[in-house]
Amino acid sequence: MRKLLVLLVALIVTSVVFADVAWVSTQFHPPAERDFVEGTLLPNFRRETGITARFLALTYEEASTRIRAEQQAQRVTVALFGDLQGGIDLMGSQGFLTDLTDVTFPDRTFIPTLEQYAYNYGIKQFVPWLQATYVMMVNKQAFEYLPAGLTEHDVRNATANWTYDALLEWVKSIHAATGRRMLGFPEAPLGLWHRFLHGHIYPSFTGAQAMRFDSLEAIAMWEYLRDLFEYVNPASSTWANMSEPLLRNEVWIAWDHTARLTDALRARPDDFVPIPGPAGPAGRGFITVLVGLSIPKGAPNTDEAVELMGFLTSPEVQVQILDRVGFFPVVEEAVGHIPTGALKFLAEGVVAQSGAEDALMAFIPGLGPLGGEFTETYRLAFTRIVRDGEDIVKVLTELAPDVRDVFKEAGAPLPEPDIGYYK
Repeated sequence: MRKLLVLLVALIVTSVVFADVAWVSTQFHPPAERDFVEGTLLPNFRRETGITARFLALTYEEASTRIRAEQQAQRVTVALFGDLQGGIDLMGSQGFLTDLTDVTFPDRTFIPTLEQYAYNYGIKQFVPWLQATYVMMVNKQAFEYLPAGLTEHDVRNATANWTYDALLEWVKSIHAATGRRMLGFPEAPLGLWHRFLHGHIYPSFTGAQAMRFDSLEAIAMWEYLRDLFEYVNPASSTWANMSEPLLRNEVWIAWDHTARLTDALRARPDDFVPIPGPAGPAGRGFITVLVGLSIPKGAPNTDEAVELMGFLTSPEVQVQILDRVGFFPVVEEAVGHIPTGALKFLAEGVVAQSGAEDALMAFIPGLGPLGGEFTETYRLAFTRIVRDGEDIVKVLTELAPDVRDVFKEAGAPLPEPDIGYYK
């Protein structure tokens, strides 16, 4: 009897000291990433706080189904929910999330451009956790040919002087001095050129990636691209990844996904500088993949869930995630914790872009299997207008219905500025 009492006391103490946090996440599913979470992050969290957490890796559909089912049954077991901004927003639209307005971490500064997307439906829906994006990479030789009115400081820090017009003048200057076309994009079928078109230059000129596909601002954008491509390396049509042309010195300025530029930076960190993309008339448009952490309404162990939020967004853990998984920090202090080297340089470029005053953030539309039709329309517009020289108005008039119809068919909202896709 005495042994039984001791055991019961031990169980009670354990349940108090080691509160269990059920953490559902749509990220970190690959085996190596899951091993990192379960073998490194969560054991470290338990040592620091005395709190245990269970990592539940669910697909987007599984996660949303579970959150919805628990809310409808009013039997909530999930204490923490990690998902893309769009998935969290869907849960928030149905009233399934706790307001996190009063949750603060005074020792860190969340990037304001990311933080603003945490608010919708009258509450703070999530705490920013991870980001991934696309940037430009510059060979330092290119800085020797900067045009008048543009400095290296402007380019690195996304000042108002770093614009698409300045980019055109820069590559003109390089061409005039060297006779070479030193700007490059990943235009090959497996490259991500379509992301530049719909998520970077379209919002920079029009303020939206689809809603103003055939606007007057879009016409001006395509006229600009025609001029710019006079100085783009013709081999761009064969490139799917810009690290190799950078390393072969075939281009000095390139645009690509951060993961596809890392090889060049790791191989020659003294030669290359990651930089923010330029700004257009509507702002500095760029795609970001934003992941947040939410607490479902009525969740158990909310204090412990907030502790886990704080741990996962601490500068030190943000740097570990960057090193092991490749997602970039969402807190400004994390950059100071990244060791000197390729990752530090890349993180500085990402943070400078997302923290720019004129940042115009775009999210990849959730179109499911129709996503390919959406992106192919932009590639087709580029081929017809820039490569084949067709009339801009004619092409945009013909293709605009295809862009809008794909959203209707997918049952997805057209990404407009006033519904949270942009500032």
